[in-house]
Amino acid sequence: MQPLANWYADAAGYRKLGLRADDLIPEESDVVQLALKRLPPKEAYDRVYRLRRAFQCSLSHQLLPPAEQTKPEEDVAYLSPIIREIESQKRERLDLDAMVVKK
Repeated sequence: MQPLANWYADAAGYRKLGLRADDLIPEESDVVQLALKRLPPKEAYDRVYRLRRAFQCSLSHQLLPPAEQTKPEEDVAYLSPIIREIESQKRERLDLDAMVVKK
C-alpha cells in the first residue's frame, strides 16, 4: 500500500506548492485552533510561511522549483499528534465528569 499512498500524495499536488499534509487540515474546529496554539513558535512560523508561499504560488499559477518542493521525507505530521492528544484529553475529561461515585 505504501507505493500507492506515495503516488496519491504526489498526485494531490500540495507538495509541489511546498505544503505538508497537516497544513491542509481545516482550522474551523476548536480542537485544531487549540492545537495551533500549542505549536512551538518555530513550527507555527514555518506553517504560516508555507501557507503564504503556497497562496502566492496559487495566485501566480506557478509551482515551486523542484528544489523547494516538499520531499516525502520532509512531509511529517506535526499537527495531527497534538490534535489526537487534545481529543484524548477531552474524552478523558468527559469520562471523568460522567463518572458516578457510589459509597
